Amino acid sequence: MDKQAAEKRINELVELLNHHAYLYYVLDQNEIEDYEYDMLQRELKELEEQFPEFIRKDSPTQRVGGMALSTFEKVEHKVQMGSLQDVFSFEEVKAFTERVTSQVSDPEFVVEPKIDGLSVSLMYENSVLTVGSTRGDGFVGEDVTANIKTIRSVPLSLKKDLPLIEVRGEVYMPRSAFESLVEEQEINGEQPFKNPRNAAAGSLRQKNSKITAQRKLDIFCFNIQQIEGEDITSHKQSLDYISELGFKTVPGYKKVKTYDEIAKCIEEIGEKRFSLPFDIDGVVIKVDSFSQREMLGKTAKVPKWAVAYKFPPEEKDSKLLDIEVNVGRTGVLTPVAVFEPIFLAGTSVSRATLHNQDFIIEKNISIGDIITVRKAGDIIPEVLAVKQKLSGDSHFKLPDKCPVCGAAVERVQDEAAIRCTNVECPAQLFRKLVHFASKGAMNIDGLGPQIVRQLLDSGLIKGIADLYELTAERLLFLEGFKEKSADNLVKAIDVSKSNSLDKLIFGLGIRNIGAASAKLLCEKFGDLDNMLSASADEIAEIDGFGDIMAASVHEAFNDEHLLSLIDRLKAKGVNMSYQKAQVDDRFAGKTFVLTGTLPTMKRDEAKELIEKYGGKASGSVSKKTSYVLAGDEAGSKLTKAQQLGIKIISEEEFLEMIK
Repeated sequence: MDKQAAEKRINELVELLNHHAYLYYVLDQNEIEDYEYDMLQRELKELEEQFPEFIRKDSPTQRVGGMALSTFEKVEHKVQMGSLQDVFSFEEVKAFTERVTSQVSDPEFVVEPKIDGLSVSLMYENSVLTVGSTRGDGFVGEDVTANIKTIRSVPLSLKKDLPLIEVRGEVYMPRSAFESLVEEQEINGEQPFKNPRNAAAGSLRQKNSKITAQRKLDIFCFNIQQIEGEDITSHKQSLDYISELGFKTVPGYKKVKTYDEIAKCIEEIGEKRFSLPFDIDGVVIKVDSFSQREMLGKTAKVPKWAVAYKFPPEEKDSKLLDIEVNVGRTGVLTPVAVFEPIFLAGTSVSRATLHNQDFIIEKNISIGDIITVRKAGDIIPEVLAVKQKLSGDSHFKLPDKCPVCGAAVERVQDEAAIRCTNVECPAQLFRKLVHFASKGAMNIDGLGPQIVRQLLDSGLIKGIADLYELTAERLLFLEGFKEKSADNLVKAIDVSKSNSLDKLIFGLGIRNIGAASAKLLCEKFGDLDNMLSASADEIAEIDGFGDIMAASVHEAFNDEHLLSLIDRLKAKGVNMSYQKAQVDDRFAGKTFVLTGTLPTMKRDEAKELIEKYGGKASGSVSKKTSYVLAGDEAGSKLTKAQQLGIKIISEEEFLEMIK
């Protein structure tokens, strides 16, 4: 194919594929089968590889980048991405409408569901997406364009020609995607996200856009921040217009005039709230006319022309029928409440974790009691209290033997957990293998819970070290494995041998040792042999370690089962040394303490940056602390820092320090 024909065909394919993507991801319609779409995309990709000079910015092949970022660039918002005043009662909504009506003539309002997600800005120049950014503090956000492009409902180019438009939207994670992600995190022994909003925020800020693409994020757009080439005079007009441009707009928006109509809309949205496939946490009421908004003005923090009505949490009572006891990868026995099914937050619920024996004692929970249940973040069921004590027992007691293997259980001093003492317990082994292969640990691609279960049930492996003896030929005997999938898994296992030592330490599942503390161990001792010979006192010297963590490490590295595993892994060529990745030493000798919720960063990300620049991240404030990095809802650490006169910095100031 010559260049002219190639360019023409590439343009045809881009237009065709974007059209079908809009139908599928925005309108929930499809005109062609998935296979046909995939074949068209394959043809486009092959042509772009042959003629890269004709790759368009809005090509669907550009949605998932392959390069991981070390940091996110700052984006200054030309139009502030503000927040709204929250109200919690119909009386407050009525007071808002009365105030507006007293200040402007015949106002009309637009009522729309409040999507519970992460606010972002989408900037288009000459109808092509150029920048996607987070809200940040409203004035400065972060450039997450590569990750925004992975969201299939975000148009890469618009259906009409415009010199410039900036649209505000809410990125969210559908409930089904969130539940699957939490299940995967729990199986892998990772700390699960608390709710879909946190999951969406964490997923959008992944340094590698391929990971973001796997999280199945979506978006609803609800505002025009700025526009050139079109005159828009009202909110409803703006929503109708961006829908015509190809955006997925906030669903069910409605224009009304009176408080009674607003109240009816709130009730209707509330009734169908839990039947939606996404989370909403309230209803937004906005004055429709832009000119009237100008007249009403704003305070220093919020506009006077809008409020957000927040829904109260839903709670229900049920009878506790049973308490099941599950066994985790470290042998912890976790009690699970089984109660009469109740319809809560849109789904039927019949199970909730009871955490540990102390929780049961505190709530005085027994089988047969009437308990009060709610969904944390409208997703994860939790038991709040005993509503009515119907059983004669004071409280349920966990068994003194493991329910899986029958071995004795023990409770370590100063710990809430009760553990099975059998290191070869089948329940522990399965979860240990899943954790070892998880992304945070050895990151063995393709070795998920189902494959681990297959390998155990077939007898191909009996422990972690056996993974490194697997061959493609042996895997072919398992159901579902073909030559390519077998080869890929063996290669992924082989690649894991060269992982950084901290990944292995975390993967070994040492009690009380997470990914961050595994890295601290490696930075202190350099290689595994040094760790094995270290005393508990030497380990406790690590800044951020306590006696309990040090004892856990020392005990683990003197356990004959773990030592045998380490010897086998070493013999198979698994890396046992650590090389610290440091950019420079600008924070050398500086100690940071993090407290509260940062606007855009997770604490682990901030700690990683501190360490990259030679600093230390500590868990407690003392006279030796150099800086306290404080976010929202900072607690006692902030108070102590203020008392000691320690410099307190915001996330923005911290990022300036490493710019």
